Amino acid sequence: MRLLFLGDIVGRPGRNAVIERLPGLRDRWRLDCVVINGENSAGGFGINEAICDEILAAGADAITLGNHSWDQRETLVFIERQPRLLRPANYPAGTPGRGANLIDTRSGHRVLVVNVMGRLYMDPLDDPFAAVDRELETCPMGQVADAVIIDVHAEATSEKEAMGHYFDGRASLVVGTHTHVPTADHRVLPGGTAYMSDAGMCGDYDSVLGMQKEESIRRFIQKTPGARMEPALGEGTLSGIAVETDDRTGLAVRVAALRLGPNLEETWPRFWD
Repeated sequence: MRLLFLGDIVGRPGRNAVIERLPGLRDRWRLDCVVINGENSAGGFGINEAICDEILAAGADAITLGNHSWDQRETLVFIERQPRLLRPANYPAGTPGRGANLIDTRSGHRVLVVNVMGRLYMDPLDDPFAAVDRELETCPMGQVADAVIIDVHAEATSEKEAMGHYFDGRASLVVGTHTHVPTADHRVLPGGTAYMSDAGMCGDYDSVLGMQKEESIRRFIQKTPGARMEPALGEGTLSGIAVETDDRTGLAVRVAALRLGPNLEETWPRFWD
């Protein structure tokens, strides 16, 4: 299978980059499954139903979230009727929505997508390791799912790496989100799981984490309240990770970083061209 994961969409530049480029990439690379983190897609804070529908229509098979899951209050309602929008699975019992889903792809494969949030320097949610364990017990790769993608929305690289190694051999891909800066450690772990500490973001990299530079800099210098943070409005860059798996096992055989757009050096999975 050919899997593509894109990092956090930040505002309109990120949405435009996805909407304009993803349909062509799906066709060009014959992608089986595309998962995108969309938790900053509505003006940098959360996601609304119209944007969710727009991203899915552009070619995403599932959208994951994170600590900004509920910034748009309407998400608490529409997430219940949208099974392809996932919030972290380690939210307490009774939280609206779901943290994992077995997605039927256009190519006829079944992909388990799991979203969890880390606990270091983040909101103190339930244990993310246990949450993913439960999902894999009910939907193991190679038996029920053809592939498994785990989005670890976390601040600390150590926590993301620990989850990568803990689930090595049981997932196709463990990928970090949240910090909006793509890391250079994409690789296939010894047990066959593709890993990347952070997929980066889909947004304007002439910014501070996708937000306008001026207010971000002012807050560091003056340490006083100011204007609301707003997304930078330059051209967006797609950033993420591409994975090719063995159809028999679901494990990764090849992995490559994806960066398409200005401000960063471009790179893409040349083994698919």
